[in-house]
Amino acid sequence: MSSSTGNERSVNPVLRISQLDALELNKALEQLVWSQFTSCFHGFKPGVLAHFEPEVKAFLWLVLWRFTVCSKNATVGQAILNIQYKNNLSQTEKYQPLSKHQKLWYLIFTVGGRWLEERCYDLFSNRQLQSFFRIKSYINFGAGLLKLCELLNFLIFLQKGTFATLTERVLGMRSVFCKPQSVRQVGFEYMNRELLWHGFAEFLIYLLPLINIQKLKLKISSWCLPITGLSNSENILTAHCKECSLCGEWPTMPHTIGCSHVFCYYCIKSNYLSDMYFTCPKCSLEVRSLQPLKYKIEMTELH
Repeated sequence: MSSSTGNERSVNPVLRISQLDALELNKALEQLVWSQFTSCFHGFKPGVLAHFEPEVKAFLWLVLWRFTVCSKNATVGQAILNIQYKNNLSQTEKYQPLSKHQKLWYLIFTVGGRWLEERCYDLFSNRQLQSFFRIKSYINFGAGLLKLCELLNFLIFLQKGTFATLTERVLGMRSVFCKPQSVRQVGFEYMNRELLWHGFAEFLIYLLPLINIQKLKLKISSWCLPITGLSNSENILTAHCKECSLCGEWPTMPHTIGCSHVFCYYCIKSNYLSDMYFTCPKCSLEVRSLQPLKYKIEMTELH
C-alpha cells in the first residue's frame, strides 16, 4: 500500500487529554503575549491602554490567528502537540484542510466574540437609560445561554472525545494528529531505585536516634576485647569500672583519682572543683591526680 501524502493522509484521532492540553497552551500563550506587550508601556502614563484594551487585544489575537489557524490549520498549542484541524464537514475520511470560510468564521467567533463581550461591557456599564438596561439584560441572557451550551458541549466531549469547544462543533473543525503517534516506552527502573533508597534513608534517619550507640559500642567491646593479661591494679579497676562511685550509673568518660574506684569525669571534676579536699566516698582517699582509665579497661564490661 503506497504511502499517502498531502490531502490523502489518513486521520489519527486525538486523545481527550491532548485536546485539553492544547487549549491550556493556547491560553498560556495569549497571557504571555499580552504581558510582553503591556510591558512595553511601563514608561508611559498609567492607564494609557485602558480605553483601547479590547481593540488592542483583538489586534494581537488577529495576528496570532493569521500565523496559526489561517496558515497552518492549527493553533500554537496544537502545533506543539502535533495536532491539526480537519475539515469534518467533508464526506471523505482522509485528511482535508480547513476551508477559507471555516477559518474566517473561526476568527469571528473567537476574536470577534471576545472583543464584543469586553466592549459591550464598557458600553453599557455607565448607561442609565431604560433602553440600555433592556439591551444589557438581553446580552446577559444570551451570554448565559452560550455558557450553558458550552457546558453541554464539554460534557459531550468528555463522553465522545471530539470537539472540545462549541466553536469547533459548530464549524465542523475536528482535531487530528498530523502524524501517527508511536508508543512511548518509559522505563521506571531508575525511579523505582531512587524511591527505594529514599525510603531506606528516611527509615534510617528515623531509627538511628532511637539506638543507644554508646551502650551498643560498650557491649560489642566487651565481647571483642579480652581482659586477660592485665596487671593486679588493672584487674582491681576493672572490677569497679561498671559503676560510678558517686552517681551509681555506668561511668561516662571513666576516671580514677588513684584508688580502686571509678568515677564519671563530670561527677569527680565538679566535686573536686567545689572542694579541693575531696576524698573518695568509698575509701576516703584524697584526690591525688585525675587520670582517665585505659581504653581496654574503659570499654570492658564484666558479667
